[in-house]
Amino acid sequence: MTEPSISGSGGRLCEGRICVITGAGRGIGREYALMLAEHGAHVVVNDLGGDRTGSGPDPSLHGTGPAQQVVDEIIAAGGAAVANTDDISTWDGAAALVAQAAEVFGGLDVVVNNAGILRDRMLVNMSEEEWDSVIRVHLKGTFAVSRHAAAYWRDRSKAGETNDARIINTTSVSGLYGNVGQANYGTAKAGIAGFTIIAARELAVNAIAPGALTRMTEDLPIPDDVKAALDPRWVAPVCVWLASKLSADVTEQVIEVSGTNFAVAEGWHRGPTGTPVADPTEVDAAVRKQLADARPHMTFAETTNQQQRG
Repeated sequence: MTEPSISGSGGRLCEGRICVITGAGRGIGREYALMLAEHGAHVVVNDLGGDRTGSGPDPSLHGTGPAQQVVDEIIAAGGAAVANTDDISTWDGAAALVAQAAEVFGGLDVVVNNAGILRDRMLVNMSEEEWDSVIRVHLKGTFAVSRHAAAYWRDRSKAGETNDARIINTTSVSGLYGNVGQANYGTAKAGIAGFTIIAARELAVNAIAPGALTRMTEDLPIPDDVKAALDPRWVAPVCVWLASKLSADVTEQVIEVSGTNFAVAEGWHRGPTGTPVADPTEVDAAVRKQLADARPHMTFAETTNQQQRG
């Protein structure tokens, strides 16, 4: 297993790029912020400082919030960063985040939608609030920041200025392949994958499906040997590349990445087909023939190499 390199052989990939990263105070978002700054980006580090459920402040915090802590690390290393604590799941909070990047650094090149919360529950026990809160933070938050960024870039274009803009969303193998007990989270992440494909018809948008052990996923039943490979540092290099000018021709892609997997996820494809039938009594045989010929759905266990397809 090759260790990921911060600088690599190609120098600083994001020199002068202005990036906003939501949920960047901990885990994957923190790794994104640190590595983007290492590669010369000016970073707006957004984080509310809440616990992983989004229901209150993180009990582990003392004094300075996580966004400012990451900013302090970046500045100490010679980088440029500023903290933001707006709630990006609100219209005004998302607008304020985009505005801050323009006001402090003079522009905006990259949006990394990473903020999220987790409220796992079996479907029969899930409350309305547990559903709504997860959908709001993940799905509405991704939309709201993207929408305000897109409006900012449109206004620049109308004023005769050029953009080399990117949106990098965060989906999940839970949404792509399904995981029990995560109907709210997985649905939100599947929605983000769909949003990525649709928004990419308007501007450069891609998504990352990260496999990483953070406070969001540390309770999932993953074997210890697999956990060792699920460090967020494996995910950050892909984010840096997507944020760079090197990826200008890449859009509408979902990249699955962890310390065990590195792949481009393929979306929905039309599978086995047949002739339409008018008689309901003929549907059973027709569909079962197609099901027998279809490739089976990928399972969540396969995404972490816990189960190999036969």
